[in-house]
Amino acid sequence: MQAEIIAVGSELLGPARLDTNSLYLALQLQQLGVEVGRKAVLPDRVDDLAEAISAACRRSPLVFTTGGLGPTEDDITVPAAARALGVALQLDDTAVHRLRWRFRKRHLRFTANNLRQAMRLSPARWLPNSVGSAMGQWCPTPLGHLVLLPGPPPELHRMVSEQVLPRLVKLVPRSARFTRVLSLVGLGESQVDALAAPIYSRVANPSTTILVTAPQQVELHFTAIASTLAAAQARADRLASQVARRMGNAVFSREQNSLAATVGGLLRQKEQTLAVAESCTGGLLGASLTQAPGASDFFLGGVLSYADSVKLHHLGVPAATLRRYGAVSAPTAAAMATGVCRLMGSDWGISITGVAGPSGGSRSKPVGTVFVGLCGTARPVETFRLRLSGDRDRIRASSVQLALNQLRLALQ
Repeated sequence: MQAEIIAVGSELLGPARLDTNSLYLALQLQQLGVEVGRKAVLPDRVDDLAEAISAACRRSPLVFTTGGLGPTEDDITVPAAARALGVALQLDDTAVHRLRWRFRKRHLRFTANNLRQAMRLSPARWLPNSVGSAMGQWCPTPLGHLVLLPGPPPELHRMVSEQVLPRLVKLVPRSARFTRVLSLVGLGESQVDALAAPIYSRVANPSTTILVTAPQQVELHFTAIASTLAAAQARADRLASQVARRMGNAVFSREQNSLAATVGGLLRQKEQTLAVAESCTGGLLGASLTQAPGASDFFLGGVLSYADSVKLHHLGVPAATLRRYGAVSAPTAAAMATGVCRLMGSDWGISITGVAGPSGGSRSKPVGTVFVGLCGTARPVETFRLRLSGDRDRIRASSVQLALNQLRLALQ
């Protein structure tokens, strides 16, 4: 079953207010196995909203509106819905009595405009609001149902849980939904799709979504629907496994996960430790590793060696190396990695040094040139030259991701 959500409110089209109701409602529907086919945000204009509701009700068996059920002139959802469906509006005496009682209880003055909240679509049933004055409405349509919900999130959440979901459980065919996520690093969105599309395009269930979630990181979401959760999971995992084999080492997790968390998990499993030496990333590598609690299990610390003097005196980078090759070079990255391992007494060391821009590049080392050093016990130090694009923030974030990926591959 497919649903559409229409969020109503001119304020939602500006920069100050976010439409969080649609996100909440989409999650509740997804858990019932209902697919949200469209979402829209409409201003407080009757003509526009009536047209949108009419079109949605012709397309989808479930249509939800959020907002616009208050007592003011800009609360136009109910009259717009009446126009869209070609039905009359009725002033409901029971609803008027409820509103007057609510106002008396709160020692508030009842004014004529409050009667707007007692206007009901003639074929609709009220959805009681246990925390506010704006009642929702459940109205039949030729294809299914139109559900009018209030805008304030606490009221909407309570109405959905108390009034809407119990009705939907009886209405929606029983099904289960499961999403398997493949997290990948080092491949662009177009590369991922070129590899995966020949596999996933052959099937409609599971559905496949490709998302760029961080620099150098892409996620593949495989969402399956079946009669049971176990069957849905098996269906999603089957397709994910086929795609994962095509992706090879680019897959670093079969869950929605960060690369830093994955690397931390590998270090924890092996009971090994890591230290870092950073120049152009200025602490971003250490910050990513310590974002989750418990990083002290594997992360010993780092050196922010932005100046050559720090590389020389604290990491032991030879002066001759700095003079001959420069701070941005493979020999310097190697010396930084071995130096931080020695300084911290760690099993592994990562170093990053480069030109993040926007200035400082040269013909031989343009902006985006980054060197990563990786050292580990019982293995020679390795260096990797990266050629990155983008602004300063993207170059620095990409450097962290690709440096972590080299350690991940070494740990596997």
